[in-house]
Amino acid sequence: MQGDQNGFGRDPADGPLSNLPKSAVLIGGGVLLAVVMLFTMFYTVETDEVAVIQRFGAYVRREEPGLRLKLPAGLETVRKVKVRRIFKAEFGFRTEEPGVRTRFSQRNFHEESLMLTGDLNVAEVAWIVQFSIIDPAKHLFGNRNPSTALNDVAQIVMRSVVGDHTVTEVLTERRAEIAHQVQGKMQKLLDLYETGLRVETVQMQNVTPPSDEVKRAFNEVNEAQQEQSRKTNEAVQAYNQEVPRERGEADRTITKAEGYAINRTNTAKGDVARFNALLTEYHKAPEVTRQRLYLETMREILPAVKQVYVFDEERAAAPLPFLDLQRGELAPAAPVAPAGKEK
Repeated sequence: MQGDQNGFGRDPADGPLSNLPKSAVLIGGGVLLAVVMLFTMFYTVETDEVAVIQRFGAYVRREEPGLRLKLPAGLETVRKVKVRRIFKAEFGFRTEEPGVRTRFSQRNFHEESLMLTGDLNVAEVAWIVQFSIIDPAKHLFGNRNPSTALNDVAQIVMRSVVGDHTVTEVLTERRAEIAHQVQGKMQKLLDLYETGLRVETVQMQNVTPPSDEVKRAFNEVNEAQQEQSRKTNEAVQAYNQEVPRERGEADRTITKAEGYAINRTNTAKGDVARFNALLTEYHKAPEVTRQRLYLETMREILPAVKQVYVFDEERAAAPLPFLDLQRGELAPAAPVAPAGKEK
């Protein structure tokens, strides 16, 4: 028939599998189903990940890195979360191409960076938030959009903290303290919103006034403050060098004076003791002691005398000549002095 030649009116059972027994078809279907189930039961979790398992959409457990097993055919689904990786969020600028010579976006992000300080000035603040995922379940199911929550919290907290400080503090002296405060307040809000995130660091990248003229003025102020700090450090260094040296010199002088005072005191005490001993001997024999003192005194004085004149009371014409041993000849006669006097 024409209809049979065109394929119309043919029995559907008359196909390629019509000659196969039904048992073979069932076995083939079973094998195919087993292969599908086998490939959907096993999965691998990388070293920087954990796997969050959902059964019919509900969270049931988490799996650590390695080869893992789950229920097949969509009964359980796997969502992998990078829990051992540090992520970064940039505010006030964007990095387009990192590297040795990093290329940044030329767009301005004034909606993020412009802030009002506590003294009603305006500062342009750029900062980085580094964070990690510490609770995969909360990160996936505790908050609808953790990334948006992080961005909003970072901007809210930064504006709040900057608004509590003056523009000078934000630009120069308290930037590290501000970053630390922002990190602590961000963590409290992220925990409250159940984002499963932990803030690792907050880094103030660049803080400048909004206009070029003001930037130049503030740069000059910063340079002056740096110069002041340098001079102060030099003065402290000079102080630390000179003051100990002068204190040592003062201590040395005081010690020397104390030694001199002790020496003079001991000498005076020795002289007093010697005088007292001499006085005792004088009372015992006045003439003998007087003669001994005279002789001792002459023994000390005469070696220093260059010329000696001896006068004879009975001969008043001229002094007696004596041999000058230093010149090797008789010394010239000196003028006659009145009798009874010595020179």
